[in-house]
Amino acid sequence: MREFSIIAVSLINLIIGVRYCILTYNKKIKPVLAMWVFFSIAVAMSLTTYMANDNFSMWDNVLNTTDLIMVTAVAIMIFFFGDKSSKFSKFDKICLIAVILITLFWFVTKTHFLSHLMIQSVLVIAYFPVIKRLWQSKENTEPFSVWILMMIAPIFALLSSKGILAAVYSGRAIASTGLLIVLMLRVEYLNKRNTEKEYLKIKTRFLNKIRK
Repeated sequence: MREFSIIAVSLINLIIGVRYCILTYNKKIKPVLAMWVFFSIAVAMSLTTYMANDNFSMWDNVLNTTDLIMVTAVAIMIFFFGDKSSKFSKFDKICLIAVILITLFWFVTKTHFLSHLMIQSVLVIAYFPVIKRLWQSKENTEPFSVWILMMIAPIFALLSSKGILAAVYSGRAIASTGLLIVLMLRVEYLNKRNTEKEYLKIKTRFLNKIRK
């Protein structure tokens, strides 16, 4: 079961990374650079504090390990090939400051367990830019296929994870990606409703002209 979990999570994250990079390169999506930069920093610190807390290996939290490779690759791709809307905004810079402060806390205190839990809050903060965009946007800028896989991966990871911190990492990932999927569905619903309203307006105008 452990081997299956490690292989499954690794393959899923590989698929996610490749697909997200291709979609970004082809301008099919508009990912938020800030979120993926936060991911790169926080995921690296999360793995570091996890391993330092109880001498765990990298594969004892396979999701965290493969996440680090995936998010770093995606962040680099977005930096070079993302559109202008993926640059840092004022809101993004405030979130980045929060990430740096929590990271500095770990360097100073070396409290691995507490720092790891705080880093999970960083990983939640990392979603704020895309949550803000999806809440305000009139179009869905994120691919469903990627985020559904990102919610499935931590479920498989729970089969091989060791320690409460690994479980917290996977649980946080499931909850965060689940929230994004709900917001994406909301945007799709609103778009469909607006389209139907526009259609009814056009139909009403057409019928009024015929009657005249």
